[in-house]
Amino acid sequence: MSEFLNELHRRRTFAIVAHPDAGKTTLTEKLLLFGGAIQTAGAVKSNKIKKSTVSDFMEIERQRGISVSTSVMGFEYRNLQINILDTPGHEDFAEDTYRTLTAVDSAIVVVDVANGVEKQTEKLTKVCRMRDTPLIFFINKLDREGKDAFDLLDEIEQKLDVKVRPLSWPIGMGQRFKGVYNLYEKKLVLFNPHGKQDEEEVIIFEDLANPDLEKHIGESAARELREEVEVVETVYHDFKKEDYLSGKICPVFFGSAVNNFGVKELLDCFVEIAPTPLPRFTEERLVKPEEDKFSGFVFKIFANMDPRHRDRIAFLRICSGKFERNKNYKHIRLGRDMKFPNPTMFMASKKTLLEEAYPGDVVGLYDSGNFKIGDTLTEGEMLHFKGIPAFSPEQFRYVENADPMKQKQFAKGLDQLMDEGVAQMFTRNSDGRRIIGTVGQLQFEVIQHRLESEYNAKCRYEPVSLHKACWVTSNDPKAMQEFLDRRKRDIAVDSEGNTVFLAETAWILQTAQENFPKIQFHFTSDV
Repeated sequence: MSEFLNELHRRRTFAIVAHPDAGKTTLTEKLLLFGGAIQTAGAVKSNKIKKSTVSDFMEIERQRGISVSTSVMGFEYRNLQINILDTPGHEDFAEDTYRTLTAVDSAIVVVDVANGVEKQTEKLTKVCRMRDTPLIFFINKLDREGKDAFDLLDEIEQKLDVKVRPLSWPIGMGQRFKGVYNLYEKKLVLFNPHGKQDEEEVIIFEDLANPDLEKHIGESAARELREEVEVVETVYHDFKKEDYLSGKICPVFFGSAVNNFGVKELLDCFVEIAPTPLPRFTEERLVKPEEDKFSGFVFKIFANMDPRHRDRIAFLRICSGKFERNKNYKHIRLGRDMKFPNPTMFMASKKTLLEEAYPGDVVGLYDSGNFKIGDTLTEGEMLHFKGIPAFSPEQFRYVENADPMKQKQFAKGLDQLMDEGVAQMFTRNSDGRRIIGTVGQLQFEVIQHRLESEYNAKCRYEPVSLHKACWVTSNDPKAMQEFLDRRKRDIAVDSEGNTVFLAETAWILQTAQENFPKIQFHFTSDV
Protein backbone atom coordinates (compact mmCIF):
# COMPACT_ATOMS: atom_id res chain seq x y z
CA MET A 1 0.00 0.00 0.00
CA SER A 2 1.36 3.43 -0.92
CA GLU A 3 2.31 5.91 1.80
CA PHE A 4 -0.58 8.15 0.72
CA LEU A 5 -3.22 5.40 1.08
CA ASN A 6 -1.68 4.29 4.35
CA GLU A 7 -1.98 7.85 5.74
CA LEU A 8 -5.53 8.09 4.40
CA HIS A 9 -6.59 4.90 6.21
CA ARG A 10 -5.03 6.13 9.45
CA ARG A 11 -7.42 9.10 9.64
CA ARG A 12 -10.57 9.24 11.80
CA THR A 13 -12.30 12.63 11.84
CA PHE A 14 -15.37 13.07 14.01
CA ALA A 15 -17.42 15.62 15.93
CA ILE A 16 -18.72 15.40 19.48
CA VAL A 17 -22.23 16.82 19.72
CA ALA A 18 -24.66 17.20 22.61
CA HIS A 19 -27.06 19.42 24.49
CA PRO A 20 -25.28 21.92 26.79
CA ASP A 21 -24.09 20.37 30.06
CA ALA A 22 -24.29 16.77 28.87
CA GLY A 23 -20.52 16.50 29.40
CA LYS A 24 -19.31 16.91 25.85
CA THR A 25 -16.25 19.05 26.52
CA THR A 26 -15.32 16.81 29.47
CA LEU A 27 -15.48 13.76 27.20
CA THR A 28 -13.23 15.54 24.66
CA GLU A 29 -10.70 16.22 27.41
CA LYS A 30 -10.62 12.56 28.46
CA LEU A 31 -10.18 11.36 24.88
CA LEU A 32 -7.22 13.75 24.55
CA LEU A 33 -5.85 12.35 27.79
CA PHE A 34 -5.84 8.81 26.33
CA GLY A 35 -4.15 10.13 23.22
CA GLY A 36 -1.41 11.54 25.43
CA ALA A 37 -2.22 14.94 23.97
CA ILE A 38 -2.66 16.54 27.39
CA GLN A 39 -1.32 15.60 30.79
CA THR A 40 -4.21 16.53 33.07
CA ALA A 41 -7.80 17.08 32.10
CA GLY A 42 -9.33 20.40 33.16
CA ALA A 43 -12.70 20.90 34.80
CA VAL A 44 -15.10 22.83 32.61
CA LYS A 45 -17.32 24.17 35.33
CA SER A 46 -15.29 25.33 38.28
CA ASN A 47 -13.93 28.86 38.08
CA LYS A 48 -11.82 28.19 41.15
CA ILE A 49 -9.66 25.78 39.23
CA LYS A 50 -7.07 27.71 37.28
CA LYS A 51 -6.64 24.91 34.75
CA SER A 52 -9.49 25.37 32.31
CA THR A 53 -10.27 22.84 29.65
CA VAL A 54 -7.98 22.83 26.67
CA SER A 55 -10.74 23.08 24.08
CA ASP A 56 -12.47 26.18 25.52
CA PHE A 57 -9.93 28.88 24.74
CA MET A 58 -11.99 32.03 24.24
CA GLU A 59 -12.20 34.22 27.30
CA ILE A 60 -15.99 34.36 27.21
CA GLU A 61 -16.09 30.54 27.16
CA ARG A 62 -13.95 30.34 30.26
CA GLN A 63 -16.14 32.85 32.08
CA ARG A 64 -19.38 31.08 31.28
CA GLY A 65 -18.21 27.46 31.27
CA ILE A 66 -19.72 26.78 27.84
CA SER A 67 -18.23 26.18 24.41
CA VAL A 68 -19.22 28.86 21.91
CA SER A 69 -16.96 28.01 19.00
CA THR A 70 -15.85 24.74 17.50
CA SER A 71 -12.39 23.59 18.56
CA VAL A 72 -10.26 21.29 16.44
CA MET A 73 -7.86 18.86 18.05
CA GLY A 74 -5.68 16.12 16.67
CA PHE A 75 -3.79 13.32 18.41
CA GLU A 76 -2.29 9.89 17.73
CA TYR A 77 -3.81 6.76 19.28
CA ARG A 78 -2.97 3.14 18.42
CA ASN A 79 -1.05 4.35 15.35
CA LEU A 80 -4.08 6.26 14.04
CA GLN A 81 -4.48 10.01 13.55
CA ILE A 82 -7.62 11.03 15.43
CA ASN A 83 -9.13 14.47 14.64
CA ILE A 84 -11.80 15.64 17.08
CA LEU A 85 -14.03 18.62 16.44
CA ASP A 86 -15.62 19.69 19.72
CA THR A 87 -18.75 21.71 18.94
CA PRO A 88 -20.78 24.27 20.89
CA GLY A 89 -23.77 22.66 22.57
CA HIS A 90 -25.59 25.91 23.29
CA GLU A 91 -28.40 26.34 20.78
CA ASP A 92 -27.46 29.97 20.09
CA PHE A 93 -24.36 28.60 18.36
CA ALA A 94 -26.04 25.78 16.45
CA GLU A 95 -25.04 27.30 13.11
CA ASP A 96 -21.36 26.76 13.89
CA THR A 97 -22.15 23.15 14.80
CA TYR A 98 -24.15 22.52 11.59
CA ARG A 99 -21.21 23.73 9.51
CA THR A 100 -18.77 21.60 11.48
CA LEU A 101 -20.86 18.52 10.76
CA THR A 102 -20.13 19.05 7.04
CA ALA A 103 -16.43 18.56 7.81
CA VAL A 104 -16.57 15.25 9.73
CA ASP A 105 -17.04 11.60 8.76
CA SER A 106 -18.82 10.44 11.91
CA ALA A 107 -20.06 11.79 15.25
CA ILE A 108 -20.33 10.83 18.91
CA VAL A 109 -23.53 12.03 20.58
CA VAL A 110 -23.35 12.54 24.34
CA VAL A 111 -26.57 11.98 26.32
CA ASP A 112 -27.00 12.82 30.02
CA VAL A 113 -28.40 9.75 31.82
CA ALA A 114 -30.70 11.91 33.97
CA ASN A 115 -32.02 14.26 31.27
CA GLY A 116 -32.18 11.83 28.38
CA VAL A 117 -32.66 13.19 24.87
CA GLU A 118 -32.87 16.99 25.02
CA LYS A 119 -33.97 19.53 22.42
CA GLN A 120 -30.54 20.38 21.08
CA THR A 121 -29.59 16.70 20.83
CA GLU A 122 -32.66 16.19 18.64
CA LYS A 123 -31.80 19.08 16.32
CA LEU A 124 -28.16 18.08 15.88
CA THR A 125 -28.89 14.40 15.41
CA LYS A 126 -31.42 15.33 12.73
CA VAL A 127 -28.66 17.14 10.79
CA CYS A 128 -26.45 14.04 11.09
CA ARG A 129 -29.30 11.82 9.92
CA MET A 130 -29.84 13.99 6.83
CA ARG A 131 -26.28 13.17 5.82
CA ASP A 132 -26.38 9.52 7.03
CA THR A 133 -23.44 10.34 9.30
CA PRO A 134 -22.51 7.24 11.36
CA LEU A 135 -23.33 7.92 15.04
CA ILE A 136 -22.18 6.43 18.34
CA PHE A 137 -24.04 7.35 21.54
CA PHE A 138 -22.25 7.80 24.85
CA ILE A 139 -24.60 7.81 27.83
CA ASN A 140 -22.82 9.91 30.41
CA LYS A 141 -22.90 10.59 34.18
CA LEU A 142 -23.65 7.01 35.25
CA ASP A 143 -22.18 7.87 38.66
CA ARG A 144 -25.40 9.87 39.24
CA GLU A 145 -28.98 8.68 39.46
CA GLY A 146 -30.77 8.75 36.13
CA LYS A 147 -33.24 7.01 33.83
CA ASP A 148 -33.42 3.25 33.44
CA ALA A 149 -31.06 2.08 30.68
CA PHE A 150 -33.80 0.34 28.63
CA ASP A 151 -36.11 3.37 28.91
CA LEU A 152 -33.28 5.59 27.74
CA LEU A 153 -32.57 3.41 24.70
CA ASP A 154 -36.28 3.46 23.79
CA GLU A 155 -36.29 7.26 24.13
CA ILE A 156 -33.25 7.59 21.83
CA GLU A 157 -34.88 5.35 19.23
CA GLN A 158 -38.25 7.11 19.31
CA LYS A 159 -37.16 10.75 19.56
CA LEU A 160 -34.20 10.53 17.20
CA ASP A 161 -35.59 7.99 14.74
CA VAL A 162 -32.52 5.73 14.95
CA LYS A 163 -31.92 2.07 15.74
CA VAL A 164 -29.50 1.46 18.60
CA ARG A 165 -27.33 -1.45 19.75
CA PRO A 166 -25.71 -1.32 23.21
CA LEU A 167 -22.05 -2.39 23.08
CA SER A 168 -21.56 -1.93 26.81
CA TRP A 169 -24.03 -2.30 29.68
CA PRO A 170 -24.11 -0.48 33.04
CA ILE A 171 -24.03 -2.34 36.33
CA GLY A 172 -26.30 -0.18 38.49
CA MET A 173 -26.06 3.61 38.58
CA GLY A 174 -25.59 6.47 41.04
CA GLN A 175 -24.67 5.10 44.47
CA ARG A 176 -25.03 1.52 43.18
CA PHE A 177 -22.85 2.04 40.11
CA LYS A 178 -20.37 -0.85 39.96
CA GLY A 179 -19.05 -0.48 36.42
CA VAL A 180 -19.90 -1.63 32.91
CA TYR A 181 -19.83 -4.91 31.08
CA ASN A 182 -18.23 -4.42 27.66
CA LEU A 183 -20.39 -6.53 25.34
CA TYR A 184 -18.14 -5.75 22.37
CA GLU A 185 -14.99 -7.17 23.95
CA LYS A 186 -16.55 -9.43 26.63
CA LYS A 187 -14.86 -7.61 29.50
CA LEU A 188 -15.96 -6.54 32.93
CA VAL A 189 -14.78 -3.01 33.76
CA LEU A 190 -15.14 -2.18 37.46
CA PHE A 191 -15.74 1.35 38.71
CA ASN A 192 -13.68 2.59 41.64
CA PRO A 193 -15.50 5.69 42.94
CA HIS A 194 -12.69 6.88 45.21
CA GLY A 195 -9.59 5.72 43.40
CA LYS A 196 -7.90 7.12 40.34
CA GLN A 197 -9.72 5.85 37.28
CA ASP A 198 -6.58 5.90 35.13
CA GLU A 199 -5.91 2.37 36.29
CA GLU A 200 -9.40 0.97 35.86
CA GLU A 201 -9.86 -2.65 36.80
CA VAL A 202 -10.58 -4.70 33.67
CA ILE A 203 -11.38 -8.39 33.88
CA ILE A 204 -11.78 -10.59 30.79
CA PHE A 205 -15.14 -12.24 31.30
CA GLU A 206 -16.23 -14.38 28.35
CA ASP A 207 -19.22 -15.96 30.10
CA LEU A 208 -21.52 -14.11 32.48
CA ALA A 209 -22.82 -17.45 33.81
CA ASN A 210 -19.44 -17.89 35.49
CA PRO A 211 -20.04 -17.93 39.31
CA ASP A 212 -16.94 -15.70 39.78
CA LEU A 213 -19.13 -12.74 38.74
CA GLU A 214 -20.64 -12.59 42.26
CA LYS A 215 -17.17 -12.16 43.79
CA HIS A 216 -16.61 -9.00 41.77
CA ILE A 217 -19.96 -7.22 41.93
CA GLY A 218 -22.07 -8.98 44.56
CA GLU A 219 -25.05 -11.27 44.27
CA SER A 220 -27.92 -8.94 43.41
CA ALA A 221 -25.90 -6.91 40.88
CA ALA A 222 -24.72 -10.14 39.22
CA ARG A 223 -28.28 -11.45 38.93
CA GLU A 224 -29.50 -8.13 37.51
CA LEU A 225 -26.64 -7.92 34.99
CA ARG A 226 -27.26 -11.46 33.71
CA GLU A 227 -30.98 -10.80 33.25
CA GLU A 228 -30.47 -7.46 31.52
CA VAL A 229 -27.74 -8.68 29.16
CA GLU A 230 -29.97 -11.60 28.19
CA VAL A 231 -32.72 -9.10 27.29
CA VAL A 232 -30.21 -7.00 25.30
CA GLU A 233 -28.99 -10.02 23.33
CA THR A 234 -32.60 -11.09 22.62
CA VAL A 235 -34.15 -7.71 21.76
CA TYR A 236 -31.36 -6.02 19.78
CA HIS A 237 -29.88 -7.24 16.51
CA ASP A 238 -26.28 -8.44 16.41
CA PHE A 239 -23.88 -5.58 15.78
CA LYS A 240 -22.49 -5.39 12.25
CA LYS A 241 -19.91 -2.77 11.33
CA GLU A 242 -21.45 -2.16 7.89
CA ASP A 243 -24.84 -1.34 9.47
CA TYR A 244 -23.14 1.30 11.62
CA LEU A 245 -21.22 2.77 8.67
CA SER A 246 -24.41 3.09 6.59
CA GLY A 247 -26.19 4.83 9.48
CA LYS A 248 -28.66 1.96 10.09
CA ILE A 249 -27.44 1.10 13.60
CA CYS A 250 -25.98 3.32 16.32
CA PRO A 251 -23.75 1.66 18.94
CA VAL A 252 -24.31 2.80 22.54
CA PHE A 253 -21.74 2.99 25.36
CA PHE A 254 -22.28 3.86 29.02
CA GLY A 255 -19.84 5.63 31.34
CA SER A 256 -18.89 8.69 33.34
CA ALA A 257 -16.62 11.13 31.50
CA VAL A 258 -15.81 13.21 34.56
CA ASN A 259 -14.49 10.06 36.29
CA ASN A 260 -12.78 8.95 33.08
CA PHE A 261 -14.84 5.79 33.20
CA GLY A 262 -16.03 3.91 30.11
CA VAL A 263 -14.20 6.40 27.88
CA LYS A 264 -11.39 4.03 26.89
CA GLU A 265 -13.92 1.35 25.84
CA LEU A 266 -15.66 3.94 23.67
CA LEU A 267 -12.38 5.09 22.09
CA ASP A 268 -11.08 1.56 21.49
CA CYS A 269 -14.26 0.53 19.73
CA PHE A 270 -14.49 3.83 17.85
CA VAL A 271 -11.02 3.50 16.28
CA GLU A 272 -11.90 0.00 15.09
CA ILE A 273 -15.26 0.71 13.52
CA ALA A 274 -15.31 4.45 12.63
CA PRO A 275 -15.09 5.35 8.95
CA THR A 276 -11.93 6.55 7.25
CA PRO A 277 -12.40 9.81 5.26
CA LEU A 278 -15.53 9.64 3.10
CA PRO A 279 -16.24 10.99 -0.40
CA ARG A 280 -17.75 14.50 -0.63
CA PHE A 281 -20.31 15.92 -3.04
CA THR A 282 -19.55 19.00 -5.09
CA GLU A 283 -21.85 20.74 -7.55
CA GLU A 284 -19.72 19.26 -10.34
CA ARG A 285 -19.09 15.65 -9.20
CA LEU A 286 -18.33 13.28 -6.32
CA VAL A 287 -14.82 13.81 -4.94
CA LYS A 288 -13.15 10.67 -3.55
CA PRO A 289 -10.46 10.95 -0.85
CA GLU A 290 -8.03 8.64 -2.63
CA GLU A 291 -7.78 10.90 -5.71
CA ASP A 292 -4.26 12.23 -6.45
CA LYS A 293 -5.22 15.88 -6.75
CA PHE A 294 -5.72 17.97 -3.64
CA SER A 295 -9.10 19.57 -2.82
CA GLY A 296 -10.64 20.97 0.37
CA PHE A 297 -13.18 23.48 1.68
CA VAL A 298 -13.29 26.12 4.42
CA PHE A 299 -15.99 25.36 7.00
CA LYS A 300 -15.01 27.84 9.69
CA ILE A 301 -13.12 31.09 10.11
CA PHE A 302 -11.80 32.23 13.44
CA ALA A 303 -10.43 35.70 14.12
CA ASN A 304 -7.94 36.34 16.90
CA MET A 305 -7.20 32.86 18.17
CA ASP A 306 -4.22 34.63 19.64
CA PRO A 307 -5.42 38.18 20.49
CA ARG A 308 -1.81 39.39 20.73
CA HIS A 309 -1.24 38.72 17.04
CA ARG A 310 -4.68 39.59 15.66
CA ASP A 311 -4.50 36.51 13.47
CA ARG A 312 -7.39 35.15 11.44
CA ILE A 313 -7.44 31.47 10.71
CA ALA A 314 -9.51 29.60 8.14
CA PHE A 315 -10.22 25.95 9.00
CA LEU A 316 -9.89 23.80 5.89
CA ARG A 317 -11.13 20.20 5.66
CA ILE A 318 -9.01 18.21 3.22
CA CYS A 319 -11.24 16.08 0.98
CA SER A 320 -8.81 14.53 -1.50
CA GLY A 321 -5.11 14.32 -2.34
CA LYS A 322 -2.23 15.59 -0.25
CA PHE A 323 -1.91 19.17 1.00
CA GLU A 324 1.66 20.51 1.03
CA ARG A 325 3.13 23.60 2.61
CA ASN A 326 4.25 26.37 0.20
CA LYS A 327 2.58 24.73 -2.81
CA ASN A 328 0.32 26.83 -5.04
CA TYR A 329 -3.41 26.06 -4.82
CA LYS A 330 -6.28 27.70 -6.65
CA HIS A 331 -8.81 29.71 -4.63
CA ILE A 332 -11.88 28.95 -6.73
CA ARG A 333 -14.10 31.91 -5.76
CA LEU A 334 -11.32 34.48 -6.22
CA GLY A 335 -9.90 32.68 -9.24
CA ARG A 336 -6.30 33.08 -8.16
CA ASP A 337 -3.42 30.96 -6.91
CA MET A 338 -2.33 31.13 -3.29
CA LYS A 339 0.35 29.39 -1.26
CA PHE A 340 0.54 28.92 2.48
CA PRO A 341 3.94 29.18 4.21
CA ASN A 342 2.54 28.56 7.74
CA PRO A 343 -0.26 25.98 7.69
CA THR A 344 -1.00 24.61 11.16
CA MET A 345 -2.48 21.60 12.94
CA PHE A 346 -4.26 22.16 16.21
CA MET A 347 -4.20 20.97 19.74
CA ALA A 348 -7.05 23.31 20.73
CA SER A 349 -5.38 26.75 20.82
CA LYS A 350 -1.85 25.34 20.55
CA LYS A 351 -0.75 25.29 16.94
CA THR A 352 2.05 23.37 15.27
CA LEU A 353 3.45 24.01 11.81
CA LEU A 354 2.84 21.21 9.34
CA GLU A 355 4.57 20.22 6.12
CA GLU A 356 1.82 18.04 4.69
CA ALA A 357 -1.69 16.84 5.51
CA TYR A 358 -4.07 14.20 4.19
CA PRO A 359 -7.81 13.72 3.57
CA GLY A 360 -9.71 13.89 6.86
CA ASP A 361 -7.25 16.36 8.37
CA VAL A 362 -8.31 19.86 9.34
CA VAL A 363 -5.66 22.47 8.55
CA GLY A 364 -5.51 26.04 9.84
CA LEU A 365 -4.57 28.60 7.18
CA TYR A 366 -3.54 32.13 8.17
CA ASP A 367 -5.90 34.46 6.39
CA SER A 368 -5.69 38.16 5.67
CA GLY A 369 -9.32 38.35 4.58
CA ASN A 370 -9.30 36.14 1.46
CA PHE A 371 -11.54 33.39 2.79
CA LYS A 372 -15.25 33.07 3.37
CA ILE A 373 -17.08 30.04 4.74
CA GLY A 374 -17.65 27.52 1.94
CA ASP A 375 -14.61 28.53 -0.15
CA THR A 376 -12.86 25.76 -2.10
CA LEU A 377 -9.14 25.23 -2.71
CA THR A 378 -7.99 22.81 -5.43
CA GLU A 379 -5.03 22.13 -7.73
CA GLY A 380 -6.92 23.93 -10.50
CA GLU A 381 -10.17 22.02 -11.02
CA MET A 382 -13.35 24.09 -10.65
CA LEU A 383 -15.15 22.46 -7.72
CA HIS A 384 -17.80 23.82 -5.34
CA PHE A 385 -18.48 21.71 -2.25
CA LYS A 386 -22.16 21.50 -1.34
CA GLY A 387 -24.30 21.80 1.74
CA ILE A 388 -22.69 24.41 4.00
CA PRO A 389 -25.72 26.31 5.26
CA ALA A 390 -26.29 29.86 6.49
CA PHE A 391 -29.57 30.09 8.37
CA SER A 392 -32.16 32.80 8.31
CA PRO A 393 -31.68 34.70 11.61
CA GLU A 394 -34.45 35.05 14.15
CA GLN A 395 -33.17 37.85 16.40
CA PHE A 396 -32.28 41.33 15.21
CA ARG A 397 -30.77 44.57 16.51
CA TYR A 398 -29.47 47.76 15.01
CA VAL A 399 -25.75 48.03 15.71
CA GLU A 400 -24.08 51.41 16.23
CA ASN A 401 -20.51 52.48 16.92
CA ALA A 402 -20.38 53.61 20.57
CA ASP A 403 -16.99 55.35 20.24
CA PRO A 404 -16.63 57.71 17.22
CA MET A 405 -12.83 57.81 17.73
CA LYS A 406 -12.66 54.08 16.96
CA GLN A 407 -14.66 53.93 13.72
CA LYS A 408 -11.90 52.04 11.87
CA GLN A 409 -11.54 49.35 14.57
CA PHE A 410 -15.33 49.05 14.84
CA ALA A 411 -15.77 48.52 11.07
CA LYS A 412 -12.89 46.03 10.85
CA GLY A 413 -14.08 44.08 13.90
CA LEU A 414 -17.65 43.80 12.62
CA ASP A 415 -16.50 42.71 9.16
CA GLN A 416 -14.22 40.01 10.53
CA LEU A 417 -16.77 38.66 13.00
CA MET A 418 -19.38 38.48 10.23
CA ASP A 419 -16.94 36.58 7.99
CA GLU A 420 -16.60 34.05 10.80
CA GLY A 421 -20.31 33.37 10.56
CA VAL A 422 -20.94 34.44 14.19
CA ALA A 423 -23.91 36.43 12.90
CA GLN A 424 -25.15 38.08 9.71
CA MET A 425 -25.10 41.73 8.78
CA PHE A 426 -27.83 43.43 6.76
CA THR A 427 -27.62 47.01 5.51
CA ARG A 428 -31.02 48.59 4.98
CA ASN A 429 -31.32 50.22 1.54
CA SER A 430 -33.61 53.04 2.67
CA ASP A 431 -31.41 54.54 5.40
CA GLY A 432 -28.09 52.62 5.29
CA ARG A 433 -28.49 51.45 8.91
CA ARG A 434 -26.79 48.21 9.86
CA ILE A 435 -28.78 45.38 11.41
CA ILE A 436 -27.20 42.32 12.97
CA GLY A 437 -29.21 39.11 12.72
CA THR A 438 -28.42 36.06 14.87
CA VAL A 439 -29.88 32.64 15.52
CA GLY A 440 -29.67 33.19 19.31
CA GLN A 441 -29.50 35.90 21.95
CA LEU A 442 -26.05 34.98 23.25
CA GLN A 443 -24.32 35.96 20.01
CA PHE A 444 -25.04 39.65 20.66
CA GLU A 445 -23.09 39.40 23.92
CA VAL A 446 -20.25 37.53 22.19
CA ILE A 447 -19.98 40.20 19.47
CA GLN A 448 -19.96 43.03 22.03
CA HIS A 449 -17.40 41.25 24.20
CA ARG A 450 -15.10 40.35 21.33
CA LEU A 451 -15.26 43.81 19.72
CA GLU A 452 -14.07 45.25 22.99
CA SER A 453 -11.45 42.67 23.97
CA GLU A 454 -10.05 41.89 20.51
CA TYR A 455 -10.55 45.08 18.47
CA ASN A 456 -10.62 47.75 21.18
CA ALA A 457 -13.98 48.97 19.82
CA LYS A 458 -17.38 49.44 21.46
CA CYS A 459 -20.80 48.86 20.02
CA ARG A 460 -24.29 49.57 21.27
CA TYR A 461 -27.49 47.91 20.17
CA GLU A 462 -30.89 49.40 19.52
CA PRO A 463 -34.07 47.35 19.22
CA VAL A 464 -35.54 46.72 15.79
CA SER A 465 -38.87 45.03 15.30
CA LEU A 466 -38.37 42.23 12.76
CA HIS A 467 -39.81 38.74 12.44
CA LYS A 468 -37.59 37.21 9.75
CA ALA A 469 -34.91 37.98 7.21
CA CYS A 470 -35.03 35.95 4.02
CA TRP A 471 -33.12 35.98 0.78
CA VAL A 472 -35.16 36.80 -2.33
CA THR A 473 -34.52 35.81 -5.95
CA SER A 474 -36.54 35.75 -9.15
CA ASN A 475 -36.15 34.55 -12.73
CA ASP A 476 -38.23 37.54 -13.85
CA PRO A 477 -36.21 40.81 -13.63
CA LYS A 478 -39.34 42.91 -14.15
CA ALA A 479 -41.19 41.21 -11.27
CA MET A 480 -38.11 41.60 -9.09
CA GLN A 481 -37.86 45.32 -9.84
CA GLU A 482 -41.54 45.82 -9.04
CA PHE A 483 -41.10 43.97 -5.75
CA LEU A 484 -38.05 46.10 -4.84
CA ASP A 485 -39.91 49.32 -5.67
CA ARG A 486 -43.07 48.46 -3.77
CA ARG A 487 -41.33 47.06 -0.67
CA LYS A 488 -38.51 49.64 -0.66
CA ARG A 489 -38.37 50.15 3.11
CA ASP A 490 -38.15 46.37 3.81
CA ILE A 491 -35.20 45.68 1.50
CA ALA A 492 -31.59 45.26 2.61
CA VAL A 493 -28.41 43.63 1.35
CA ASP A 494 -26.28 41.08 3.19
CA SER A 495 -22.47 41.24 3.36
CA GLU A 496 -22.24 39.37 0.02
CA GLY A 497 -24.48 41.93 -1.71
CA ASN A 498 -27.45 39.51 -1.93
CA THR A 499 -30.93 41.01 -1.69
CA VAL A 500 -32.75 40.33 1.58
CA PHE A 501 -36.37 40.96 2.55
CA LEU A 502 -36.82 42.08 6.17
CA ALA A 503 -40.33 41.10 7.29
CA GLU A 504 -41.63 42.89 10.37
CA THR A 505 -44.29 40.26 11.11
CA ALA A 506 -45.27 36.77 10.00
CA TRP A 507 -48.38 38.30 8.38
CA ILE A 508 -46.30 40.76 6.30
CA LEU A 509 -44.09 37.89 5.10
CA GLN A 510 -47.10 35.77 4.18
CA THR A 511 -48.77 38.69 2.34
CA ALA A 512 -45.58 39.43 0.39
CA GLN A 513 -45.35 35.78 -0.64
CA GLU A 514 -48.98 35.82 -1.83
CA ASN A 515 -48.78 39.19 -3.62
CA PHE A 516 -45.54 38.43 -5.44
CA PRO A 517 -45.80 34.85 -6.71
CA LYS A 518 -42.80 35.27 -9.06
CA ILE A 519 -40.45 36.00 -6.17
CA GLN A 520 -38.75 33.10 -4.36
CA PHE A 521 -38.22 33.55 -0.60
CA HIS A 522 -35.31 31.48 0.83
CA PHE A 523 -34.79 30.73 4.52
CA THR A 524 -31.32 29.26 4.22
CA SER A 525 -28.63 30.33 1.82
CA ASP A 526 -26.18 27.59 0.96
CA VAL A 527 -23.05 29.67 1.33
